[in-house]
Amino acid sequence: PKDVIQLIPNTGEVMIGDVAPEINLPDFNGKNIALSSLRGKVVLIDFWASWCGPCRGENPNVVRLYNEYKNKGFTVYSVSLDGTKSSWLKAVQKDGLAWENHVSELKRWDSSAARTYKVQGIPTTFLIDENGVVIGKNLRGAALEQKLAQLFSEK
Repeated sequence: PKDVIQLIPNTGEVMIGDVAPEINLPDFNGKNIALSSLRGKVVLIDFWASWCGPCRGENPNVVRLYNEYKNKGFTVYSVSLDGTKSSWLKAVQKDGLAWENHVSELKRWDSSAARTYKVQGIPTTFLIDENGVVIGKNLRGAALEQKLAQLFSEK
């Protein structure tokens, strides 16, 4: 019944089926990159940090999938929760994160994007379609691989 649904408070959490809220943060050079500028592509929004072991552990998988699907319209929008630019840059280079969309306010958990997306821990990911609609949350490893394979087999 509709009455029951209305009793559940809106936590403000970004849900599957929602249009992904805008993120517009500076890259390494201080130039802002808007998430909306990537419309038309399937985008993995990846909240991570250089100091996060599980994030770094997942990076080789994301790099492999990026390389596999980048020419089919897939990219990654990495939001770093690092506090220092040098640690952030070093991790991107060391892990070979080849995509262009790396952003951070260098405010760790005070990141406006992390607050907007209600990020409680990292790694946290959101997969959005060409129209900016969230089609997956916290997909990693085999789950991310399966979702991308399914999406791109339909194209």
